[in-house]
Amino acid sequence: MRVVLLGTAAGGGVPQWNCACARCADVRRGVLPARTQDCVAVSGNARDWWLLNASPDIRTQLSATPALRPGPGPRETPVRGVLLTDAELDHALGLTILRGGAGLTGYATAPVRAALDAELPLRGLLDRYAPWTWRDGSGDFELAGGLRVTGLPVGAKAPKYVHSPEPDDRWVSAFRIDDPATGGALVYAPCLARWPDGLDALLADADCALVDGTFFDATELGSAVGRRDSGQALMGHLPVAGPGGTLAALARHPGPRRIYTHLNNTNPLLDPASAARAQVERAGVEVLPDGTEFAL
Repeated sequence: MRVVLLGTAAGGGVPQWNCACARCADVRRGVLPARTQDCVAVSGNARDWWLLNASPDIRTQLSATPALRPGPGPRETPVRGVLLTDAELDHALGLTILRGGAGLTGYATAPVRAALDAELPLRGLLDRYAPWTWRDGSGDFELAGGLRVTGLPVGAKAPKYVHSPEPDDRWVSAFRIDDPATGGALVYAPCLARWPDGLDALLADADCALVDGTFFDATELGSAVGRRDSGQALMGHLPVAGPGGTLAALARHPGPRRIYTHLNNTNPLLDPASAARAQVERAGVEVLPDGTEFAL
């Protein structure tokens, strides 16, 4: 299985258009590299490619990746479809860029599909250009190119644009993607408000884990925006650091290659010289740039 980290930043990317925090300022000064919004591409045969989320930066991301460029026909593309972890704007708005792609398939859970029908009607919009096929992203399913997927519900956080959402732990999912030909397995969990039941089992014999690294600690976002009511409730993401953070949870899984993704523009992990980056690297967890490619 081939894996490409098309984007590794949280919503808004780095630098964020309306932010003058230290990390955004460093990117604008050329001290740190820019990052686009989180998105991954996977393929089991190097011909059929699947996107894990569709970021608003997807056009730039596809153009920057030779394996995902169109051809050989004038309207042919190696992209077969999208697996959505949720219905958040930074994970779904890229669907509009993919309009007109013939024969594409979307995988998403029932509440996500419903949100994209009613609250953010992207499914109807896409069908006016070229019909999509939509399938359930829960449980086990197979992808063209030889990959097998397990979708795990990991969170009940609905997007802000959804009015009066029904309680449902399928609003957010993680995916395990297995390549039976090589035995390689990737776990993709970019949004974790908590460490859910079942995630340890997905990670147990995986080869690589792409895990939510949005915020380094529980006070980060509140400090950045000048709010006293900081903490996980404000963030909506499990922090990296602390006794209940993802770094401690990942310590239970030393086997797979572990990589943080979905990094917020306020996160000190963006700076290779920071104490935060040194801490996670000592623990054997990586922070990689956009465009990183590897095989499992």
